[in-house]
Amino acid sequence: MKDLAKKFLTANERDRVTEAVREAEKMTAGEIVVKIISASYHYPMANVIGAALFALPLALIFTALTGEWLWIGAQNMWLLLGYLAALFIFFHEIIKRTLWLKRLFISEREVNEEVEEAAVTTFFSEGLYRTRDETGVLLLISVFEHKVWILADKGINARVEDGQWEDIVGRLIRGIKQKRRVDAICEAVAQIGAILKAYFPVKPDDTDELKNLIIGD
Repeated sequence: MKDLAKKFLTANERDRVTEAVREAEKMTAGEIVVKIISASYHYPMANVIGAALFALPLALIFTALTGEWLWIGAQNMWLLLGYLAALFIFFHEIIKRTLWLKRLFISEREVNEEVEEAAVTTFFSEGLYRTRDETGVLLLISVFEHKVWILADKGINARVEDGQWEDIVGRLIRGIKQKRRVDAICEAVAQIGAILKAYFPVKPDDTDELKNLIIGD
């Protein structure tokens, strides 16, 4: 899972995103940071839940096929526990390593909570809250969860209309699903830049205060 962010964009595509951020920031005093992470969380309970759901019915079937004819008995109980333990370990490793299967055992609510938490943590760890005019905007892409989150500083959110960030997020996700990931990211950056330009036009002494693109773990 940890290499998902590194594989998400090629070197040339990263350069395109970096340049898109530079171009957007030429028009505004705002600061835009694009960060791509492999996952917001490792979701250990998904492995446990999935393994248990696969292991229990199979353990019952194997015990019925190989155990004594009389179902209730100490021998069958130990046989069931043995099958259950072996199958649980097997499926735990399979689900842990098979990302599309792992996602089946993670709720949408948990995904949203973890991605939001990752965005907030990134916002502060990368210093977006320290910009001169409180105009930092984070565009976070969490590859494993197939989620995008935009988080803006209070100087921006006080002026931006409800739904503007959600519209950009929706378009970006659609673009990624259509295999237009780098174009979609650059378009989202341009849209964010246009919003910032409307409220925070560039100043004569403006400087690039933050990194433009960050590839995380």
